[in-house]
Amino acid sequence: MNAFTLLFLLTLAASVGIRLWLAQRQITHVVAHRDAPPPQFADRIDVFAHRRAADYTIARTFFGVVALGVETLLLLVLTLGGGVAALHAFWQNHLAGLAGGAALILSVIALGAVIDLPLAWWRQFVIEARFGFNRMTPHLFFADLARQTALGALIGVPVIFAALWLMERMGSAWWIWVWLFWCGLNLLLLFIYPTWIAPLFNRFTPLENASLKSRIEALLARCGFAAAGFFVMDGSRRSAHGNAYFTGFGRNKRIVFFDTLLARLQANEIEAVLAHELGHFRRHHVIKRIALLFGLSFAMLAILGYVADAPWFYQGLGAGFGDEKSAALALVLFFLVAPVFSFFLTPWMSLLSRRHEFEADQFAAEHAAAADLVSALVKLYEDNAATLTPDPLHSLFYDSHPPAALRIARLSPPAAP
Repeated sequence: MNAFTLLFLLTLAASVGIRLWLAQRQITHVVAHRDAPPPQFADRIDVFAHRRAADYTIARTFFGVVALGVETLLLLVLTLGGGVAALHAFWQNHLAGLAGGAALILSVIALGAVIDLPLAWWRQFVIEARFGFNRMTPHLFFADLARQTALGALIGVPVIFAALWLMERMGSAWWIWVWLFWCGLNLLLLFIYPTWIAPLFNRFTPLENASLKSRIEALLARCGFAAAGFFVMDGSRRSAHGNAYFTGFGRNKRIVFFDTLLARLQANEIEAVLAHELGHFRRHHVIKRIALLFGLSFAMLAILGYVADAPWFYQGLGAGFGDEKSAALALVLFFLVAPVFSFFLTPWMSLLSRRHEFEADQFAAEHAAAADLVSALVKLYEDNAATLTPDPLHSLFYDSHPPAALRIARLSPPAAP
């Protein structure tokens, strides 16, 4: 055991311990407040909906603990247990050059997918079904899996070969070239996703409600925003959850509504939800998030560029004595263990996201009726069984959206003295 092994194990133990502690806090807090909604929601959410949301949150949290155990065990088997080292040795004996490296990466990805498959099945057909959210059939589940696998291979295999080629041919600054390639690829995917990728999984039809379309066009005009079209997505094929979002990049931006959302909300509430989403664009949240993603990936690849030539990195993760170095081995080991260390950035990332949500809410209140957004949020929290009483520390650490009580308090006028 070298110093890096010890650091890895201590960091892994700390991250797992914190996640288990936060899960325990979340369950305890939600159970303690299960029987009555908060006073400010008493006239909006009935006790049965509140209990359902509590039970859904508890079930998902318990499932997260089980998934954490599986992920941690797989990580230890692949690293200190010698799994990656064994796969690397196998492929080096059967395939040479870039092909052997790509085979190593793809075999680790495939192993992770096989392990995740029963977890995904349980999440969809047990938890989601138990609370009435699942609309997916087993046939559609496996059809989606086949499409995802095919699409992943179509895009992922050339990307892996390109990254390995850059790592081996571009000298000590290879990581900068990989970063530039990665940024360009992400921008391309953002641009083509609405018209080439999303339709592989869902049906998108033009919004036909003339009065709603007119309201949306008026909202876009007030906000100085242009979109390539308004579409309804058949989200009800898979889930009862509702949502609305913008997709695309540049002139290829689209506004997409889940059919479940349109069925539940009134036109004025839909307008308010859309104004919130517009707020993310007008406050440059999308650009900021892309810049943050690129900045973090730059830092990670810089670290990878350093450790890829360090024998202690391979030794510390159960991959021999440093004489088994290869671009593919470095990539696999690094991206297996990077989440262990980056986990401690989670509360900071959550904080940034919650600030963006507050800013988008404020934008919506300026360009639509705040009361309509409040009404829509209450319906969405109820329909999605989102708990109104999360543990404050758990929420602070994980939640990308502020708790319902805080969001609605900011949107509601102060009480008269």
